[in-house]
Amino acid sequence: MNDNRTVKSHDLLPEPTLRRLPWYLAYVTMLKSEGVEYVSSTRIADELCVDASQIAKDLSFINIKGKTRIGYEVSSLKDALRRFLGFCDRHNAVMVGVGSLGAALMQDSGLQRYGLNIVAGIDTDPRLEGRRIADIPVFAPDRLADLVQSLAITIGIVAVPVESAQTVADSLVAAGVKALWNFTPTRIRVPQEVVITNTSIYSHLAVMYNRLGSQKT
Repeated sequence: MNDNRTVKSHDLLPEPTLRRLPWYLAYVTMLKSEGVEYVSSTRIADELCVDASQIAKDLSFINIKGKTRIGYEVSSLKDALRRFLGFCDRHNAVMVGVGSLGAALMQDSGLQRYGLNIVAGIDTDPRLEGRRIADIPVFAPDRLADLVQSLAITIGIVAVPVESAQTVADSLVAAGVKALWNFTPTRIRVPQEVVITNTSIYSHLAVMYNRLGSQKT
């Protein structure tokens, strides 16, 4: 492999590696803000509780190598991770369901720093049509297909009641989105070529409550 080329983000990295890379990015971003120029895999390991050899292996997937007895250059590592993870690009998204969760995501300016650009909201409540949330316009569902095309939307964010999740997903796929971010506590079925990520707040709560309960026994 050419030393000047990183692995493309669509290449199939192990999912655990992909989940750890943002941890590394967050940590080196903090180090850069503190004026730190170099960081060793051992220091990253101590901070993030990940084995140092695993960190070196993870970074090798994107062809990032440290210098002997010096470590990784913080600025270069931060930039390489941002590029690889797609955080430097703009990914237009539509939020379907602008209730409490959907509205909160639309107002989260931090998502834009990571490349997610929510350009429109969709909701079945006629009282919300024409409103703006964080200066993002809200439309009726019948505008979905037009919006996906006219605004070059590639990602659909699903934050609707569970009984509507599959219908919404089908509409998004039919409209031409390439990826879905599912916030409902149900598994959505999509064609193989559509990327889907599930973020279930309720599942995380269940794990936390279970762990809390086990500490009482």
